[in-house]
Amino acid sequence: MDLHTIFGYLGALVIGVVLGLIGGGGSILTVPVLVYLLSVNPVTATAYSLFTVGFTTLIGAVQNIKKGLVDFKTAFVFATPAFIAVYATRKYLVPAIPQHIGTVYGFVITKDMAIMMFFAIIMLLASISMIRNNQKISLEGNKVSYNYPLIVAEGIVVGVLTGIVGAGGGFLIIPALVLLAKLPMKKAVATSLLIIAIKSLIGFIGDIENLKINWLFLLAFTAVSVVGIFIGTYLSNFIDGKKLKKSFGWFVLIMGCYIIYKELTH
Repeated sequence: MDLHTIFGYLGALVIGVVLGLIGGGGSILTVPVLVYLLSVNPVTATAYSLFTVGFTTLIGAVQNIKKGLVDFKTAFVFATPAFIAVYATRKYLVPAIPQHIGTVYGFVITKDMAIMMFFAIIMLLASISMIRNNQKISLEGNKVSYNYPLIVAEGIVVGVLTGIVGAGGGFLIIPALVLLAKLPMKKAVATSLLIIAIKSLIGFIGDIENLKINWLFLLAFTAVSVVGIFIGTYLSNFIDGKKLKKSFGWFVLIMGCYIIYKELTH
């Protein structure tokens, strides 16, 4: 096992630890770890990320269901358009993107490069959300109500974004659940995990026919990430995850800038 592979699996562990500690955000690292440390093709990496993210967040969702924190009606309303959109994106849209997209001032834009650049932009948006960490949007005590047209629209947007970059999109889902479904913040965070799990795993199903899946590697990578979740959950008894979130946001910001630099210069 070479050094890159060792660091790749350590990255999988870190992804799980971050998910366990701060309840989200860690999945944004999955694609960079797979692409830059384990040399997985970006399209395949986004597919593997969907499986890893889906499986790991499902564990968190089950724990929240046991605590009675998940609002199933809201999850169903939001997840339905999201999983239809993510499945269609993985099954039809991503394979339809040409390998050679075009040339701008002599600069060749490839499919792999476009996906990584788009992913980097999503990382930058996620990092800003984590750095600001604005909890003031919480509407504790408000009766749960639904703005159905906006929830469906948001679900479709999140589904397409998830389908392209393979990340969970919690930084988009949680504010939507609070503002559009009037969920308290704690329930919004818990419900978002179930939504992420459902749409990620259904999105991955759209890849099975299109891509050759290395199941041994994928299951091993996911298993290491799951171990990380249990470590992170244990550490959360001693470390305040909310304080870590802003620091992790800065790390994600740097990573996003690095990906843009790497894709433009290689």
